[in-house]
Amino acid sequence: MRRAFASLRNGRGGPVMVEIPSDLSETTVDPTSIENYQAVPNALAQANPEDVDRAAKALLSAEDPMIIAGAGVLYAEATDQLVQLAEFLQLPVMTTMEGKSAISELHPLALGSGSGVMSEPVLSFLKKADVVLVIGSSMTPHSMVTPIPSGKTVIHSTNDPIDIGKGGSPDHALLGDSKLVLSQLYEAVQDLAGENPRSVVEGPAQEIEAIRSAWEANWSPKLMANSKPINPYQVIHELMNTIPPSEAIVTHDAGSPRFQIMPFYKSDGPRTYLGWGKSHQLGTGLGLAIGAKLASPEKICINLMGDAAFGMTGLDFETAVRSDLPIITIVLNNSTMAVETSAMELSHELHQTRDLGGNYAEIARSLGGWSERVTEPDQISNAINRARRANEDGSAALLEFITSEETEYSNRRPFG
Repeated sequence: MRRAFASLRNGRGGPVMVEIPSDLSETTVDPTSIENYQAVPNALAQANPEDVDRAAKALLSAEDPMIIAGAGVLYAEATDQLVQLAEFLQLPVMTTMEGKSAISELHPLALGSGSGVMSEPVLSFLKKADVVLVIGSSMTPHSMVTPIPSGKTVIHSTNDPIDIGKGGSPDHALLGDSKLVLSQLYEAVQDLAGENPRSVVEGPAQEIEAIRSAWEANWSPKLMANSKPINPYQVIHELMNTIPPSEAIVTHDAGSPRFQIMPFYKSDGPRTYLGWGKSHQLGTGLGLAIGAKLASPEKICINLMGDAAFGMTGLDFETAVRSDLPIITIVLNNSTMAVETSAMELSHELHQTRDLGGNYAEIARSLGGWSERVTEPDQISNAINRARRANEDGSAALLEFITSEETEYSNRRPFG
């Protein structure tokens, strides 16, 4: 068990399994072995100072540098250090899907998140960047990972040496804890730049805002559709405007909900969003929301899922009810697996395999929760507020929105 906890607390975090033989599990334990237990220390390491200096010089000499922040920034609780470095050099910051919320996406230097889809500011700045600092990411090649276009100078910082070179050979490698490495980089660029931060006027904030405004205006017919069936993008837009992102912990599910919410939802603070997707199990978001409520009972914990995902794990909503964990589950019910329209073309033609049916609000109610089925677009925000009040009264809540078969996504991979 000591070795198990050492593995959990040091290096890159991950699940640990301890197998206990049946005869050992029936053995009496000496109480003193527990009383004398000492917690395993959490050992952190900095990067090689010479490597840090070379990386700092690359950032300072770049014309269009940027940062990609991964989940390692969240694990290291390094948001303040990330913002400090970004503001000193006026670096635009993109987050990976798993790193979403490592920087508040309301910050003027925040580009948004990248995954299998991405915001327009992410795409624009990633294309033109000449130096890219990747901090706290494994750079694992995957369909849910936004690739770095070729021809960039890449600085890769990770706390696990096995990640170096995984997604291509970086020009600079920094091995260490994200918080410590970011602090090292900040000190190095201060020394090299004479402690003179780049001015906000010289920075990219205005350009970021201009690109974002034009992109959101282009998507406004969907974000503010007011159509029947309801457009799922309007649900996401009104969720963000109804419940302040700083007060919530939001997660998506696999498939269409992930592609729809990732670019447009603006998280506001570390762990206000739980991004995932290198594993694709439909229904995962429901368990994540339940866990989030256990960890942060003061937060409004919300999972956004499709009807197919509810079909996989929807009965686990009863776990939230039984355990007095008032979460909000949002089901986008379009009666089909829209994201699989092309992939399941033949099977659907032969056997209607994408067709789904059911009244999920009634299921939630029968399981003891509060629920509502919403068909009118002008009721989206009011319904979300009613669900929040149900949470405040101690009830797990489910909102079922009857939506259209939306298959348009923002800058879905691949891109040139």
